[in-house]
Amino acid sequence: MDRAQAGLSPYDAIAGLYDPWSRSVIEDVDFYVSEARASGGLIVELGVGTGRIAVPSAQAGVRVIGIDSSERMLERCRTRAEEAGVAELIDLRLGDLRRPPVDELVGLVTSPFRSLLHLQTDAERLEALAEVHRLLVPGGRFAFDVFEPSAEDIQETDGRWLEREPGVWERADWDVDLRILHLSVRGEEGETSMRLAWLAPIEWRMLLDRAGFGEVACYGWFDRRPYAGGEDSVWIVCRPEE
Repeated sequence: MDRAQAGLSPYDAIAGLYDPWSRSVIEDVDFYVSEARASGGLIVELGVGTGRIAVPSAQAGVRVIGIDSSERMLERCRTRAEEAGVAELIDLRLGDLRRPPVDELVGLVTSPFRSLLHLQTDAERLEALAEVHRLLVPGGRFAFDVFEPSAEDIQETDGRWLEREPGVWERADWDVDLRILHLSVRGEEGETSMRLAWLAPIEWRMLLDRAGFGEVACYGWFDRRPYAGGEDSVWIVCRPEE
């Protein structure tokens, strides 16, 4: 039984805290909505959360299959979609990044907000990438973003509780040797901790090659500037035409 089936997502404990925690994260919304609109049809979003990206995509007329390992996050997303009047366009399913419960083939799969960092090993990453490849029609695209922390970021945040949003505190404990971030979040509506693993962009490129993807673009930010080093990388890759 995987974590999703067992209901063990670390996000269950902060479903009510997630939107206040991510309130200021808006820079990626237009990017993913633009990709969704350009896809011309049904899309799959892996790590849909509370619908921060999926609801605006649906408001743009795109049908979304949203996958998340947290039932409580999906409940929040469902409510958000209903309040926005787009519930009929969003199909929410409980599932794991490595085994999304999707049989439909789509022109676009997305995994926003660094969701792939929840995968801990290359074996897990390749398993998830193989599933994305399976879901895409030939020529279909996969859009995602990840990060590799800078030495300055690690030095400034390591082992410190920081108030990221009013009443929402975050602590980063960095293991540079293992390249693992132990991230803790707490507030009045819950607290949790999670383990995230990062790679360098060149390592992501090699994994994508192994999974059979062709690169379309690697950006340095959501404004589509070319990647020239830095913490964040934003990727669009494709399943090659057959």
